[in-house]
Amino acid sequence: MKIFRACFCLGLAFCLASDALPAAEMAAPALVPLPQKIAAETGSLTFSTDTKIMVNKGAAETGRRLAAEWKRRTGAELPVKRGSARGGGAIQLTVDESAGEYGDEGYALKVAPDGVSIRARTAAGAFYGAQSLMQLLPLHAGSDGKWTIPAVSIEDQPRFKWRGLMLDVSRHFFTKSEVETLLDAMASLKLNVFHWHLVDDQGWRIEIKKYPLLTSMGAWRKAVGFKLDPAATTAYGPDGRYGGFYTQNDIREVVAYAAARHIMVVPEIEMPGHSSAALMAYPQFSCTGGPFTADLPGGVFNGVYCVGNDASLEFVENVLAEVFDLFPSPYVHIGGDEVDTANWKHCAKCQARMKQEGLTKESELESYFIRRVEKFVNAHHKNLVGWSEIREGGLAANATVMDWVGGAVEAATAGHDVVMAPLADCYFDHYQSRDHTTEPHAIGGYLPLSQVYAFEPIPTNLPPQFQAHILGAQANLWTEYIPNFKHVEYMIFPRLCALAEVTWSPKAARNWPDFNRRLETECALLDAAGVNHRALK
Repeated sequence: MKIFRACFCLGLAFCLASDALPAAEMAAPALVPLPQKIAAETGSLTFSTDTKIMVNKGAAETGRRLAAEWKRRTGAELPVKRGSARGGGAIQLTVDESAGEYGDEGYALKVAPDGVSIRARTAAGAFYGAQSLMQLLPLHAGSDGKWTIPAVSIEDQPRFKWRGLMLDVSRHFFTKSEVETLLDAMASLKLNVFHWHLVDDQGWRIEIKKYPLLTSMGAWRKAVGFKLDPAATTAYGPDGRYGGFYTQNDIREVVAYAAARHIMVVPEIEMPGHSSAALMAYPQFSCTGGPFTADLPGGVFNGVYCVGNDASLEFVENVLAEVFDLFPSPYVHIGGDEVDTANWKHCAKCQARMKQEGLTKESELESYFIRRVEKFVNAHHKNLVGWSEIREGGLAANATVMDWVGGAVEAATAGHDVVMAPLADCYFDHYQSRDHTTEPHAIGGYLPLSQVYAFEPIPTNLPPQFQAHILGAQANLWTEYIPNFKHVEYMIFPRLCALAEVTWSPKAARNWPDFNRRLETECALLDAAGVNHRALK
């Protein structure tokens, strides 16, 4: 069973209130993330076999998805019809472009004794409203076999527009179906950006037609590596090599699957460093000519493109051109982190490039590379995203910084957009307990659920006039020591629930005890679905 289909419907623990109050001021239903405003109304609504889902044109797809989920949950098949209905227990979904008060992703949900209405300016808003409706549905039908929910009004929209999760599939390969399972889970939590880390030293996971060796060679290692038990994974090819890759058709299907859930997929193609797998296949684009291998532990290696070689830059552009065709996202992530510049110091072509460009430090050579790639990216109507290190040597003109080790304030005050993903608060590859004997093996560090929930994406020293440049935040799951999907689930849940609330709900609404109350319901559903999450303690 996919996670989304379990998480889509959280149980209800609702204390009635007489007036509309901010979410922080009332006992809330077990919704994650917590809506912006909630008000209890009088009475309740019991659904019957005559209940219909009524939609206008903009809400038609959301209506079909709601009907499918309703049938799975309750066994009842609700017809989806075009038009409007008053009363009769109907569920009315309306996308109205004039509803500007709800923003691009917000909605209004009203449950009354005679029916439900969900109104939004966009299809995304209607989708999120439908999910909140399903979260209001109890875990089980009543003793009379009927499904009843309390009357309630919700007005809701997200605090940030970038609410994300990054999955590293280079160190360990996860199937298309497993990726789609994560997308389902993200949608249930109203997350909307899937950052797909497809390329690194230990594996190249995306088919590029112009360079077939990238996947026939670069997608495979001799063994699982990282001193892990070979039996901890099933990602082996017929010849016994470890790895795998996504065909371009796989990529298109995942992108479409995500889009149907209002999730933007942002691909990451690492450059100029972390490129050993690519250079194993095409060593001529390095400074040394190789050989290179993907059979590497975690760390920083000399798999770096030769920036002095125009052919290397042409290779990168050809790869990106195919990536652009597969991902409609306005963003492409090029990594840019942890670049070992030792090869450049001893490479005649790189030193000649530095002299030609008037550069004095190798960090400036990386900046030259990033700026040149950015021009290519911008020419294809895309925006470049890179890790904190792309600031070194000078930040490219239009780049978005993904801050993992600092630089958010400097970048934002210089007019650059920033996505917050700090090591201390957003790295889900870290342990969830200080007692490592009680946890699966992790890379190190310590990140408890409470710390994720306490994370504030807006830096305290960022002046108010620049805070709009903080697009939002995301969790990062690096997978050096995570060889199978059950382990992925354990590291993500329930910490992703906390990040979802940090990025969606009002800051003032954050309440740790109440969050734990609501989280109990979600974890019970994860248990029922067989999802391997860390238990609440």
